Amino acid sequence: MINRRQLISKGSGLALGSSLLHPIQATPQELKKLELIELGKSGIKTSRLAQGTGTRGGGRHSNQTRPGFQHFVKLMQHAYDRGVRLFDLADQYGSHIYFREALRHIPREEITILSKVQYRLDGKKPQDMSPSEQRQFAKNALERFRSELKVDVIDIMLMHNMTTEKWDEELAGYIEVLQEYQQAGKIKAIGMSCHTLPALKRATELDWMNVALTRINPYGKIMDGPPEEVMPIQRKFKQKGVGVIGMKIYGAGKLLDKKDECMRFAQGLDYLDSMTIGSTSTEEIDENIRLMQKYPHRLTNSVK
Repeated sequence: MINRRQLISKGSGLALGSSLLHPIQATPQELKKLELIELGKSGIKTSRLAQGTGTRGGGRHSNQTRPGFQHFVKLMQHAYDRGVRLFDLADQYGSHIYFREALRHIPREEITILSKVQYRLDGKKPQDMSPSEQRQFAKNALERFRSELKVDVIDIMLMHNMTTEKWDEELAGYIEVLQEYQQAGKIKAIGMSCHTLPALKRATELDWMNVALTRINPYGKIMDGPPEEVMPIQRKFKQKGVGVIGMKIYGAGKLLDKKDECMRFAQGLDYLDSMTIGSTSTEEIDENIRLMQKYPHRLTNSVK
């Protein structure tokens, strides 16, 4: 049985040290802008750090949107100024209309917009919907997303919160529409976010996947399974050319007292292209970037 200390050493190639006990000393002026990476073989070049918008998210609200438009826009603009180019949205978070306002201050052509389709918002289960109903719901949702954001193209669109072993079969109507929008150039890359181990395993078997949003941290908090079980599965995405974005890096806030350790672990994962963290203040954004710079990741997929 691999214990946590062995796992961190094996997974990241970095040993724990006394530096975990000391705060990072850096001023915002010392922060370097984030480098760009290639997200698998999707053709998308974006930042290693994504700004999340779904902290305590649900019912189309989150800790990023609840304080209002001014706070949200300031947060997104600060992330952009620090080099963040990947912005993680979702219908469930209600962040589309907020990000539309941020786009008044952020160049659309320089950033990557990721969003997610949440089929459960209509109250029906997949088995209660015919393929045609699923297709119509998906089309309505995607057109609404484009309208809310006031964009023609959404860079990455994911099926949100997949949990069953046969989620791709149960939600075939949704996936067909995502593929059609991708073929039409309205979406650049498609994939899923997973919340169970069977769903994650199934996703590695699907040839149409471009991007996987998957949970990882050294403690197994709010994950699909223990890290030593999840990591080999996640690595399969990389082997297939699927872009891998890590989430729950700090265990959905349950590991905030272990940020240093969690970031060191994430930065050492050779298959992790990017990671999304739902910072709720400009100070948190700076802290995350300082941690990334403290434990630099030698990316094989970095771009100039």
